[in-house]
Amino acid sequence: MAQFDITLAGEITMDLLMYGLPEELPVERELLATGMALTLGGSSAITAHNLAVLGSRTGFIPQLGADPFTDLCLQTLLSAGVDLSRAVLPKSNVGTGVTVLLQHERGRRALTYSGTISDLRYEDLDLVYLASARHFHLSSFFLQSGLRDDVPKLLAAMRHAGLTTSLDTNDDPEDAWKGPIAETLGHLDILMPNEREACRLANESTLEDAIDKLAEMIPMLVIKRGAAGALVVHQGLRYEVPGHLTEVVDVIGAGDSFNAGFLHAFVHGAGVVDCLALGNACGAYSTTASGGTQAFCERQRMHQFFEGCGVAPVIVS
Repeated sequence: MAQFDITLAGEITMDLLMYGLPEELPVERELLATGMALTLGGSSAITAHNLAVLGSRTGFIPQLGADPFTDLCLQTLLSAGVDLSRAVLPKSNVGTGVTVLLQHERGRRALTYSGTISDLRYEDLDLVYLASARHFHLSSFFLQSGLRDDVPKLLAAMRHAGLTTSLDTNDDPEDAWKGPIAETLGHLDILMPNEREACRLANESTLEDAIDKLAEMIPMLVIKRGAAGALVVHQGLRYEVPGHLTEVVDVIGAGDSFNAGFLHAFVHGAGVVDCLALGNACGAYSTTASGGTQAFCERQRMHQFFEGCGVAPVIVS
């Protein structure tokens, strides 16, 4: 029996969210926010946290920073039940990555200090540990610049060990969309972009053209569409679900929360429709509290939300 259901390798950051800011941000002015939150961030960390809360045995290898933010991140992950026994100790005085998110009425601005995000290397990873699972997931392909060139080798090793694999590239801050993308896609079972990322990965201007191209390359293509819901293309069939109406606090980490729900259902043997339903519910639930993990700290409320969405709990085997 595998030690874990899912393992991940990637980044942990802190998200500092400021709410109620004006659309225009003039210089040399002190602007007042109406609210603030400091939460665990990083696509990898959010996904790992929420997987563990949902009930998946989760092992995670992050690169740690040399500052108090790392301690806060570790406390949050450990309290959710994430195993961090192979976390990579600080290599220098580089601090934990921090993203400042400025929330406006019609959008947001994101400013990131990469810190340790780019420090994780292939040689830092305990491959035996990562392979002691049923599934391996990777996030933040472009942000993890120290690992990026070795991602195909990492995914190939996981598949050779018998694991299924998934990837959420997230956005490319440089908007170049370069690196070993084609080779990486060749080692995937599941690709999980949003609409814009799908178009950029496929180098297509329309979502439908991107879906057609990517579906020929990936066994299971999962497209996140925000409030419009999500879709899956698998074995020539297309599945779609609409979004859920919620009182949105912010959408930070909603895509990562979707990933956690979908992969939790997938690794426990659920069908595509049920995976899609749980992923969609998790993404929507994430928006009801600050950041990507705060909502999942309230487990009873989480189950009540799922019940209201008509989503049955996944039986953990």
